[in-house]
Order: sequence, then structure tokens, then C-alpha cells
Amino acid sequence: MAAAAVVVAGVGPVGSGTAQAAGNAELGGGSGLVFDNNSACSLTAIGYDGAGRLVGLTAGHCAPAGARLGAEKTMDAGVVGVVAYSDNGAGLDFAVLQFDPARVTPVRTVGPTTISGLGGRPAPGTTVCKSGRTSGTDCGVVWGGLEGSTINQSCSKPGDSGGPVTVGDRLVGMNQGRLTGMGGIGFDVPCVGAGNPMHSPAFFASIDQILDAVNATGGVGAGFRPL
Repeated sequence: MAAAAVVVAGVGPVGSGTAQAAGNAELGGGSGLVFDNNSACSLTAIGYDGAGRLVGLTAGHCAPAGARLGAEKTMDAGVVGVVAYSDNGAGLDFAVLQFDPARVTPVRTVGPTTISGLGGRPAPGTTVCKSGRTSGTDCGVVWGGLEGSTINQSCSKPGDSGGPVTVGDRLVGMNQGRLTGMGGIGFDVPCVGAGNPMHSPAFFASIDQILDAVNATGGVGAGFRPL
């Protein structure tokens, strides 16, 4: 999570018709989102749930349920969605977003990242790639698992939370941050840039875990599949 450059305000809730959008936002995995709690994070993926609603995913610590959101690169589109569900960083650390289809154009490709389907949890030694609004896209090897998360050597900075983790064009996870205080000795080497692999590793939750939890809520987002 990172402080948002622009606070989303002054527009009614999704679908209220209280304000006219000045633009249309293209959103896909890795797009930057800003919330009305003055935070900014990254979109994991966008698609449709079992009820045909346009929805997406991000990290739960980014914003609480009910928070409104805008597209960082198309702020003139106004409020483009709302947080339909958030676990506020507890448990799996995920949130479900419901988008206004009149203001959002969903896309499979953002920069070098294309999401064409889902993949299983990658095994140690697999190279995964992460995309986020702050540090962009880079790749790193998977080291293994820790308390339900998958540790990998990609670059993660504040604001990258929620971004997609992919193997090829398959979405395999949601980036949730980097490890700090490793081993209880306070070891933490922030990522300077995607081209420098000498930094504390990042961690992500597998998309299988996330979608199982979304389906268990039985609400907005249940039955989600990316475009």
C-alpha cells in the first residue's frame, strides 16, 4: 500500500448516476488503483463473477469494504468502482472490487503483462513475474512457502500490493509485499529497482487460495474468472 497522489472524492457510489464520467478507464492486471482512504495499490486481475458482474481483486490491506476507487492513470473517469469485500489484511489479505462497466474497459494486457487464464501454485525453482504500479514488472525465482505464502525473488515496493504474479500468461498469485525482519534479526533490504536482484524477497498468496476464499463468501466475486 502507498499514499495516493489523488484522493477519490466528490462522486457518488458506483452506478448512482450522480456524476458524469469524463473518461473511460482501461484496467487490467497490474493497473494502479487509488482509494478514498488515500491509499494506492495494484489490481490483480479483472473479469466477471458468476453473476456477470465486472469485478477484480487486490490486497485486503489496501482498503476496507465500502471504499470507493479510481483508476490511477485515468482519474478523469471519476469513481470507477467500490470495494465489495475486504478482509482488511487479516487471513489471506484479499479484497474484491466491483467496477462500474460504464466507466471501465477491462483489458487482458497491461504493459508486458498479459493474463489469459489461471495457473496452479508454482513449485520452488520456478521463475515468476510480478507487475505493480510502483516498480513495474520484473521476475524472480520461487524459493518456497512460508505460512501459506510463496516466497520469491521479485521486486515489491509499497503500492505493488495486489499486483498479479504470473508464469507466462497464467495468473498464479497475488503479490502482497516483501519480507521484513527475517529470522527475527531485523534483516530487510528494500528493492532499489527491478534490475537489481539483491533485496529482501517478496511473497504472494496463490490465486487458487484467493479464489477459494472469494467463492466461500458467496457474494460479489464468487465464481470469478479473468477475461
